[in-house]
Amino acid sequence: MCNLYRMTAPADAVAKLLSAVPSAGANFAAKVYPKYTGLVVAQGAVRTMTWGFPRHAVSKRTGKPLKPTATNNARDDKLRGNPMWRDSFRDRRCLIPVTAWAEAEGPDRHMTRTWYSLPGRELFAVAGIWRPSGEWGEVYSMVMVPGSEQMSDVHDRMPTILSADNWTCWTDGAPDEAFSLLRTWDGPLAVDRTPEPWFKRSNPA
Repeated sequence: MCNLYRMTAPADAVAKLLSAVPSAGANFAAKVYPKYTGLVVAQGAVRTMTWGFPRHAVSKRTGKPLKPTATNNARDDKLRGNPMWRDSFRDRRCLIPVTAWAEAEGPDRHMTRTWYSLPGRELFAVAGIWRPSGEWGEVYSMVMVPGSEQMSDVHDRMPTILSADNWTCWTDGAPDEAFSLLRTWDGPLAVDRTPEPWFKRSNPA
């Protein structure tokens, strides 16, 4: 699943494309990792949030709580049944502007970054859900669907890419209407296989 994506367009371009209220001085990462600040469109406005719903666990060795990890992808087939996602899917859906997303490709310990985007498009929108959290403020997660044939040799899941005529239905439609939009993108993808190591940096604590 997606653990890295790029969003290199300025916030005002996002607001214009997605017909959203702009956010003055929005500060977000161009390369977004779990627990980084990314840009979303929620409730009709461009907003910054943290990528990933916090998940808590307890150390098996000490029995003490561990620092929360970020669950940054939500499977389409878990949205309506899993308590982590259910209320957010029903009540708080958002659009995530994306320039390209990355998947790890290659043998273990030698994986490199392969980037996927839409041909000729600097920006497209991915289905997301969001909620407030006590740990990191407002947080969001990408919704994943089965991967397309074009990327089947790399991963079997991909972000839900939404066409422009479905943006409003995703954010404002009834849950059943929104759920019907969760399908594999059937258009072509631009693929950029790079020599960049997948694990070249650590995510923030």
